[in-house]
Amino acid sequence: MESIWTADTKIRQREPLPENMEVPVAVIGAGLAGILTAYYLKQAGVRAVVLEADRIGGGQTKNTTAKITSQHGLVYDRLLRSFGHEMATHYAQANEAAIAEYERLIHEKEIDCDFVRCPAYLYSRTETKKLMEEVAAAKELGIRASLETDSELPFSIAGAAKFECQARFHPLKFLEGLAEEVEVYEHTKVLTVTGTRIETERGCVTAENIVFACHFPFINVPGYYFARMHQERSYVAALEGAKPLKGMYLGIDKDGLSFRPQGELLLLGGGSHRTGVNQRTIKKGCRYEILRRRAKELYPGCSETAHWSAQDCMTLDQIPYIGRFSRKNPGWYVATGFGKWGMTTAMASARILTAMICREECPQGDIFSPQRHFTAYGAKNLAIHGAYTLKGLAKHILPSGNKTLVPNCPHMGCRLEWNPDEASYDCPCHGSRFDSQGNLIDNPAQTHCKKRNH
Repeated sequence: MESIWTADTKIRQREPLPENMEVPVAVIGAGLAGILTAYYLKQAGVRAVVLEADRIGGGQTKNTTAKITSQHGLVYDRLLRSFGHEMATHYAQANEAAIAEYERLIHEKEIDCDFVRCPAYLYSRTETKKLMEEVAAAKELGIRASLETDSELPFSIAGAAKFECQARFHPLKFLEGLAEEVEVYEHTKVLTVTGTRIETERGCVTAENIVFACHFPFINVPGYYFARMHQERSYVAALEGAKPLKGMYLGIDKDGLSFRPQGELLLLGGGSHRTGVNQRTIKKGCRYEILRRRAKELYPGCSETAHWSAQDCMTLDQIPYIGRFSRKNPGWYVATGFGKWGMTTAMASARILTAMICREECPQGDIFSPQRHFTAYGAKNLAIHGAYTLKGLAKHILPSGNKTLVPNCPHMGCRLEWNPDEASYDCPCHGSRFDSQGNLIDNPAQTHCKKRNH
């Protein structure tokens, strides 16, 4: 089912790439990160064209819960311990500045996109220690934060970390307005990138600078992002008749839920899991059913008006990769690994990449650099990710009950798993997804699954 954002917004269609061209900057991907990057480059006097395989906002942007917040789970205490005060401050500053920049840009361009400033909370029903540590770390880094014991939620909590002056908006209405300022070519799928040359289905684009803003980079070497990220799915139900909230909430407990108001609706989220994992052990549509059951328990009499799911790239240390794609390709840049916080990070990445391409100083880029130092936390997750990849690769040599499709992902050959909630074949290694007929839904795979010959 489509999200509430897609249901009421139809962005004007653009033409495909008309001919071969040479430009200073080419941006691959017309989601928020790609459009914002091209916009700020244009403001700096640099021509940037955006190449989109499908439609503007047709990827992950349309499936977000659209929270614009510097509160990214339990992140700041860990950043201070792993990277030190200066780099942790840069992370906080980049995301706080992103919220303010959205507000400035929306007012300046008079974009009607339901932008609202509001508090954001991390809550727990059982403990306060982690929340107290997070509040202390956030305050040390200059964020207005406090520990609260009361909330608007329909159940008691042990505590909540409150961040002041965060925001929410309608992502596609914003994207619709800003995309009018940018040169975009839709239905122009990038096939290969070599040096400064981008081969598409419609022709060739030569660019001194190339930005990969396509969710999960499809180039495996250099960069090796396939080894440094996995993808997760999470689920959302839009509820009518639920008690309205002023703030946004995210639970840190194992079964914690996400709450986010939008007009008369309440967006209830949860059920996060690694893409392609644990699907065979649950009943058909189980994750949506869990959300519906929780909704009825919390808000008796409410009704569901829509449901959808999102897919997020998760880095090893839960910090996005924003900056140079690799040391071997000085003209390539990347914005990926946004986790659950794509709205704020899209803005932060656009500002950082614009500064880098324009050869301006950008001290906040250090914490996001894809070449940053490796932490013990990241090493632990690398081992976990490697185990899933090895398991998926090993499975491809085993027989499969799938009689219609070759059950292996064309990206790197991992065995696909059936997702009954979304009726899709999902890759547990790197998160590529395909519909029941094998048509590509999500990258990093670039091609459809082959059908068996009968």
